[in-house]
Amino acid sequence: MNAQNGYDIEDLQPGMSASLAKTITDADIVLFSAVSTDTNAVHLNEEFAKTTMFGGRIAHGMLTAGLISAVLGNRLPGPGTIYMGQTLKFKAPVRPGDTVTATATIKEVIVEKKRCIVETVCTVNGKVVLEGEATMMCTSRAA
Repeated sequence: MNAQNGYDIEDLQPGMSASLAKTITDADIVLFSAVSTDTNAVHLNEEFAKTTMFGGRIAHGMLTAGLISAVLGNRLPGPGTIYMGQTLKFKAPVRPGDTVTATATIKEVIVEKKRCIVETVCTVNGKVVLEGEATMMCTSRAA
C-alpha cells in the first residue's frame, strides 16, 4: 500500500476486484447536468423523455461512468493512481432510482511501466449497463 492507502503496482495481481454501489437519484442527475452543462431533455424532462425510445428519463451515461472512476480512484488500484485511458460501451439505460454497481477487476499488471489494465463493468440488478477497460498509472514502492 502507498501512503494514501492505495495499492502500489507491486501489490496488484490479475483477478483482484473491487466494487461500489450507488442509487442514482433525481438530484444526482440534476447536479450532473449542472456540473457537465449537459442539459439534454432526455435526462431532465419526463414528458419529452416519454416520447423517446427509452420511454422515460435516463441518467447521463457519463454519470454512470463516473462510478467506475470512483472505484478506480478510491478502492482499486486506489488513491495515488492516475487514469490514463478508458473505453466505454453503453449497453442499457440507467434510470432514476436504479442502483448501479460498478466493478473493477485487474486484468493485467505491467510492473516495469507502473501500469495496470482494468476491466470495468457497471450493472443494475445483475444486468450489464456499461462495460469497458481502463489503463491506470500506479504508484510504486520502487520509485
